Amino acid sequence: MSSEQPILYVKTGCPWCHEVQTFFSAHQLDHELRNVSEDAAARDEMVTLSGQTKAPVLNWHGAVLADFGVAELAPFLREQKVTLRAAE
Repeated sequence: MSSEQPILYVKTGCPWCHEVQTFFSAHQLDHELRNVSEDAAARDEMVTLSGQTKAPVLNWHGAVLADFGVAELAPFLREQKVTLRAAE
């Protein structure tokens, strides 16, 4: 399945996933959220994409960031030429 929006794969109860979701909301970054704890097909996609089972995993239009926290997210997004809006 192809998506025009970046895809963020998360797990229920994952503190890193929650922090990343908060970051996305604060910076108004559009994305598609897929919870791999609730969706086996999404889990399979995430494993195929990242080669591992840890979350979060971000597929930013083909550029993949796997098993990361907010500290790794901002530099990755800058590499993708994403302008971060100030958190409100």
